[in-house]
Amino acid sequence: MKTINLAFIGGTGFYNIESLKLIDKVSIDTPFGPPSDTISIVEAESQTIAFLPRHGIGHNISPSNLPARANIYALKTLGIERLVSINAVGSLSEKIIPQEAVIPDQLIDRTYLRVNTFFDKSIVAYVSFANPFCDELSQSLFESSKIHMDTHKGGTMIVIEGPSFSTVAESRLYQKWGGDIIGMTALPEAKLAREAEICYTSLALVTDNDSWKIDDHVSQEKVASQLQSNAINGQAIIKSLIPKLISPRNCDCQNALANTIITKADSVDPSDYQRLKSIISKYV
Repeated sequence: MKTINLAFIGGTGFYNIESLKLIDKVSIDTPFGPPSDTISIVEAESQTIAFLPRHGIGHNISPSNLPARANIYALKTLGIERLVSINAVGSLSEKIIPQEAVIPDQLIDRTYLRVNTFFDKSIVAYVSFANPFCDELSQSLFESSKIHMDTHKGGTMIVIEGPSFSTVAESRLYQKWGGDIIGMTALPEAKLAREAEICYTSLALVTDNDSWKIDDHVSQEKVASQLQSNAINGQAIIKSLIPKLISPRNCDCQNALANTIITKADSVDPSDYQRLKSIISKYV
């Protein structure tokens, strides 16, 4: 198989990359179980790309039950260096409306049922997460996105547990916190990608106004009504982005684990080394 450096994870309404040649479908077992679905390997011009549907092809995995660690670990074992997450989100701002896109630069974590680290046993690593998205990859994504739809560069994404949407009070609280958009799936993905030294960014496609607007509260019907047009734009953005990501990366993401593992070697369970081999082999 050719070297695969770039991957996309598709969210609600985004279950494949259209009009690209399918080369293979790969099933990867990981120490954290199987990923959400088989990983499609597709060919785009001179590149080989990986695609994983976050919720499964049939959308049968809820946000709280997503196998995020298995997803990121599987992509890491394929050699992925850059990962673009496609997220359906609601707007918390008057300035951001449905059928627009946001390339966020910050996150606020409101999840509480999800394991958000690979280092949960005998190895402990303290990884910087001040800037949760890769600036270099986000800039490339913004340049591609703005060609096809109105796109906002930067913004704070609130990530809630789900699967229910916010109450009116919660939605308005998140606005006061400085939230611009709200979704359910960028975490713990972004944290795990950082631990795996994978560049991570989000193409956040706006479907609704969450719950803060009077008489315009989010519902699945409203979300569904926007998914098709967002998916069409998203497909075009992906195809514009792929040629921009040929050069080697120059960001700090590739060394995110350097000097972060604090555990003494003689206190580590040998099985834990084996479990995290794809993540820590560069340092241990």
